Amino acid sequence: MAFCAAPVHAQALQDIQVSTSEIAQDLEYLSSDELAGRRTGEPGIEKAASYVEEKLKSFGVQPYFKTFRDNFEVNSTEAYNIVGWLEGSDEDLKDEYVIIGAHYDHIGTGKEVDGDVIANGANDNAAGTVAVMELARQLAEKGGNGRSIIFALFSAEEMGLKGSAHLAEKLKNQGIDLYAMINMEMIGVPMKAKDYEAYVTGYEKSNLAEKFNEYSGGEKVLGFLPQAKQLSLFQRSDNYPFYKQFKIPAQTISTFDFSNYDYYHHVDDESENLDPAHMAQLIEKLVPGLYKMTTTPEKEIKMTE
Repeated sequence: MAFCAAPVHAQALQDIQVSTSEIAQDLEYLSSDELAGRRTGEPGIEKAASYVEEKLKSFGVQPYFKTFRDNFEVNSTEAYNIVGWLEGSDEDLKDEYVIIGAHYDHIGTGKEVDGDVIANGANDNAAGTVAVMELARQLAEKGGNGRSIIFALFSAEEMGLKGSAHLAEKLKNQGIDLYAMINMEMIGVPMKAKDYEAYVTGYEKSNLAEKFNEYSGGEKVLGFLPQAKQLSLFQRSDNYPFYKQFKIPAQTISTFDFSNYDYYHHVDDESENLDPAHMAQLIEKLVPGLYKMTTTPEKEIKMTE
């Protein structure tokens, strides 16, 4: 009989509290002028990487490799993903993995506006990075995740998904049993006039949204955004290399709906234009579904096309 840690009580998952002030603090630092737009290969992204590493360590997340750094090169530039993990607690499930990821790089500089050239990348994608860090905190505190969870922050997304492509290939070559990959992208402001909290790219490719909402007590957390399919967003973020390598549900969660934020790749993509309270609330609503993904005996989330 396999040992299985005591499951977290359902009510405990509904009582999750995420600090808006801590979300705001992390967001402000990662999108500050000090980090100069977090361009891959430049000093600012090193500061961001160190900040993320220290946060993950403080939550009890362990390095997945020898260190948190997963090194690679892009156009002769040294780059690195940050990769940590929580080992699963169920002997029958712990060799199966769920990845929760986001890119932490940005473009560095942009078109000058009123003397400002730093493209701070608050929504794109300090917001997603903060979400992954906070999800790591919450899931580490809860414990009892049956499957193992990898937390991955990707570099060189803005150079063509290079960091996620590197990690996906590396993990594939290691032969890991990857169940699903959830990518967090641009969640800094709420959606407008929607009956769900966030949309998922590649909605029709799997039953992820349906099962996730079921795991969330029937609350409609994830939904379908027509523009996401029209603009092929499934292929345009860090979920896609994992889909290509593993042919598993690998999808992006976002709240950028093309009408609610004007500063994509703009120097005014700054933390003051985001909504940390919305982010905290969304993260709270994501935890139950993500936790349940790690504990179901069967792999219930499946590709449908």
